[in-house]
Amino acid sequence: MPKDNFFSGQPVFAQLLSLIPRHIVSKQSQKYSADRYCKSFMSYDHLVTMLYQGFFQCLSLRELVTGLQANRSRLLHLGLTNTPRRSTLSDANSRRPADFFAAAYHQLYRYFYGSLPDSRPSLKKLFIIDSTTISLFSNIMGGAGMSKSNGKRKGGIKAHVMIDAEHNLPCFTLLTEARHHDLVFLQEVQVPPGSIVVFDRAYTNYKQFEAWGAQGIAWVTRQKNDANYQLLSESPVSTYSSEQGVIADQSLLLGRHSNRRKVSLIRARRVVFKDPATQKELAFITNEPTLAPEQIAALYKKRWQIELLFKRIKQRYPLRYFLGDNVNAIQIQVWSMLICDLLVQIVLSQVNKAGKRKWSYANLAAMVKHHLMTYINLMAFLFDPEKALLNYKPPEPTAATLF
Repeated sequence: MPKDNFFSGQPVFAQLLSLIPRHIVSKQSQKYSADRYCKSFMSYDHLVTMLYQGFFQCLSLRELVTGLQANRSRLLHLGLTNTPRRSTLSDANSRRPADFFAAAYHQLYRYFYGSLPDSRPSLKKLFIIDSTTISLFSNIMGGAGMSKSNGKRKGGIKAHVMIDAEHNLPCFTLLTEARHHDLVFLQEVQVPPGSIVVFDRAYTNYKQFEAWGAQGIAWVTRQKNDANYQLLSESPVSTYSSEQGVIADQSLLLGRHSNRRKVSLIRARRVVFKDPATQKELAFITNEPTLAPEQIAALYKKRWQIELLFKRIKQRYPLRYFLGDNVNAIQIQVWSMLICDLLVQIVLSQVNKAGKRKWSYANLAAMVKHHLMTYINLMAFLFDPEKALLNYKPPEPTAATLF
């Protein structure tokens, strides 16, 4: 392979930005009036700047702006004509709608991974729902949990996330104050018929269970300790299921009769399972009648995928330090981190699908960070990094001048 095949006229960052169709940015900018009253620092410039912050993990406005100024000669490749002032960036973070960044993320996800319905109708798509709280040092957003001895609670932002288990990526996210209950998220969730939704017992809502059942959507969750139910029947447990840890497979009615409630009793299935590793007994409830009981337990175990996602994002991107002290700025930074994560995942899936070399997410994200402004062909490097570095020759240095 010729050695210049590893050289690119665009830095790695520009190659990542090329994955974002400009029509998506333009359409969402118009939809949310993101460029209203703006003369120079437009929505695309703002998006690129925040992605630069995410990939380089800048911890302050000064560090971010100084980094852009140090790469001034490369800004045209990124679609930027100049570097923003700190005051300009701070104002944009407080005024430009965070909904623009949220829509950009969701549209980019749909562009690469299709709409929510699966292209194979026979395959039931698995979605996992959970939330994570990001603590803030000041009480910008309402905190969660019990108050401290001084009567105060640290502020926080809660990310309610639904991931597509096949790609392990957030397909729908909602940011709220940490004090908001998880149930507010279920009102916004939309999944196609034939899907399976897995979540913990904090999301228990019989009215939502009834609606999902009418739509042909299966759900799996843990049973609450104080759940009211009426046992209808019990199915025999096979020898194989028993060996896997299944104790009981029951049919029941969830809820209780009340003249004040308009929710009818929910017909459901209860699977009692003893984890062979921890010897802990767990009770799952679901409306899925066809799967084996051990498969119900296995579906709930997949819920840990979303915990790994939270851990990955919090470790890889600086969500402990925020560039602004207002709700809008914090939400913009969180959405930018999610877009950074999505871009790395897109490249990772393309490289691993080619089968020439397998990369882990951590190694790829670290490589992108260290080579973000390097003029090297990203895909060629990922396919054969040793050969790429062996044949790579940096540009000839120019003589420095004092005057």
